[in-house]
Amino acid sequence: MKEFKGRVITPGEVTAEAVVTTEGFNTLASLQMALQFGDKEVKCGDQSNKQLYGKPLLGKALCLPQTIGSTTGGLVLYCACSMGKNPACMLFSNHIDSLAAAGAVLADVWVEGTSMPVIDCLGDEFLDYVKDGMNITVKEDGTVIVE
Repeated sequence: MKEFKGRVITPGEVTAEAVVTTEGFNTLASLQMALQFGDKEVKCGDQSNKQLYGKPLLGKALCLPQTIGSTTGGLVLYCACSMGKNPACMLFSNHIDSLAAAGAVLADVWVEGTSMPVIDCLGDEFLDYVKDGMNITVKEDGTVIVE
């Protein structure tokens, strides 16, 4: 078990299974199939991300360095939350970009009943340590416990 401390972007507490990428996460490419075509498991549709492609994201602790892609990323993240097709939490090793932060914050404020804690600045050691399937617990203060 190891603890990491990051910066809280959107608060909340959750425990979920980790799904990990060391590549940038393209929000639109990853979530498009679920949002447009009703993929109930919300499998990652980004064929460029070999670590995540085809893996379910719904209810998972998404561990990533940063998001990449178009300016629609924040809106896609907000829509995923409003449709209940979002990860349980998003855990960034780097600083979150403004578009992903906007989507997460808007969902936190405007989507009733949605809680998707988002923590950034967890550091490179976080992504080196965490592996798919590990149990992740996120605390209100930005503490992330990996078991």
